[in-house]
Amino acid sequence: MTSETLPSETGGHEQAIIAGGCFWCTEAVFNDVVGVSEVESGYIGGTTPDPTYKAICTGSTGHAEAIRVTFDPHAISLAELYDVFLGTHDPTQLNRQGNDVGTQYRSAIFVDGEGQSAEAQAAISRWNTDNAGTAVTSIEGPATWYPAEDYHQEYWESEGQRNPYCLATIPPKLAKLRKSYAAKLKAGA
Repeated sequence: MTSETLPSETGGHEQAIIAGGCFWCTEAVFNDVVGVSEVESGYIGGTTPDPTYKAICTGSTGHAEAIRVTFDPHAISLAELYDVFLGTHDPTQLNRQGNDVGTQYRSAIFVDGEGQSAEAQAAISRWNTDNAGTAVTSIEGPATWYPAEDYHQEYWESEGQRNPYCLATIPPKLAKLRKSYAAKLKAGA
């Protein structure tokens, strides 16, 4: 497994790293968002070098299951991307999403500088105002990114649609995306 520091721009595109519970679920949502050219599942924010899925699941490494989103800022802004993120998971649950419990399932935005940090803070403020709630989403980073094992990549499109857990959790998130962010959907999504 290869680690990388957090780059924010790649060939005219930008990258953002977000964690909103199970990365299979978050990846499935962002694969349908306009302007997103790549979504990679991985681990970030912990202390153990080269973590594995098995180690992450124990909650002892400090890493979050996260996705690294590569997107065209002319099609979707970072602010809009963060809004979609906060609107398609429950940012009020501390260290969990539904039945997934532990710090590896925390709601977090991993930033690589002041610009991303300011956008993340603004997005959380917007969400709190619009929902009369209190998001517990943390802003973390910079941190080292570790891509997840190959079998986690594009999981919903491959194994996920036969996995009972995914069938119970991903379709409601996709429905929320389609209802609340219809203007941000890729054609045919």
